[in-house]
Amino acid sequence: MLNGKTILVTGGTGSFGKCFTKYVLDNYDPKKIIIYSRDEYKQFVMANDMREYADKLRFFIGDVRDKDRLERAFEGVDYVVHAAALKQVPACEYNPNEAIKTNIHGAMNVIEAALNTDVKKVVALSTDKAVNPVNLYGGTKLVSDKLFIAANSYAGTKDINFSIVRYGNVAGSRGSVIPFFNRIIQNGGDKLPITDYRMTRFWISLTEGVELVIKALREARGGETFISKIPSFKITDLAQAMLPGCEMPEVGIREGEKLHEIMVTVEDSLTTYEYDKHFIVYPQMIWNDKQRDPIPGGKKVADGFSYSSGNNTEWLTVDEIKELLSKMDLEK
Repeated sequence: MLNGKTILVTGGTGSFGKCFTKYVLDNYDPKKIIIYSRDEYKQFVMANDMREYADKLRFFIGDVRDKDRLERAFEGVDYVVHAAALKQVPACEYNPNEAIKTNIHGAMNVIEAALNTDVKKVVALSTDKAVNPVNLYGGTKLVSDKLFIAANSYAGTKDINFSIVRYGNVAGSRGSVIPFFNRIIQNGGDKLPITDYRMTRFWISLTEGVELVIKALREARGGETFISKIPSFKITDLAQAMLPGCEMPEVGIREGEKLHEIMVTVEDSLTTYEYDKHFIVYPQMIWNDKQRDPIPGGKKVADGFSYSSGNNTEWLTVDEIKELLSKMDLEK
């Protein structure tokens, strides 16, 4: 499906972009992958790290705030994966105008550039924070999601569709709890602070996130939100897996933080279907005949269904978390 295709990844020097690029190059034979981002040094590092793929990789300096540059970059591109965003919750709170420019105006620019060129599919990365948002980052990503879903109404007769992939914090990603705990342990700490003893999170690896994006590229007809079915864990169990027997002082929930990661709301249940390894939230509005029937293999969830890390049916034990941690390259 990706063989012979040209793929562009916005924000492609981030953790997701690097994992996606290597996964695709290892498992498919694309014509080329274009990394579109604004940090020349990160592009330099990524190019060096992936020297063996040099004939397939291209690096474009550019910002999603610049529609003209996006249109130039999108020429000849088949698929776009939109991963660029301002993601740090405190940074977005302190710099709301910048978050809006990148996460909302940038989304609009990606959509316009894709519609103005010959792009066939666009998959945009979302976040659990876009569901019932309680901070500006989540609010901007909610708007971004709505924009990408509604973009299908502008396609007209063009052979293009837009879809969403939603997941929470990736295990071990920068700014998440695992490297935070690991730094305390590496510095000799014997206490791991817990914001709230009730707090839960989903466990998803970068590779699982990449595979969900590829599924969306393969199956999407326009307007779907793809969500992986993945296990939950308690933050207290994570702490005990990383530092058995440690003290866990409760320090209080932070601004803009939720007790649980929410992926499917009760309101979403009206158009949500369950598949073997994922859910799909279908759009409430239909813009073309391709969207009229759900993708085969799914079953409509019951009205009132919701999916969060707190009401999940699959949970990781302390020993299972230890096993998963043993396979990770934790930051030192």
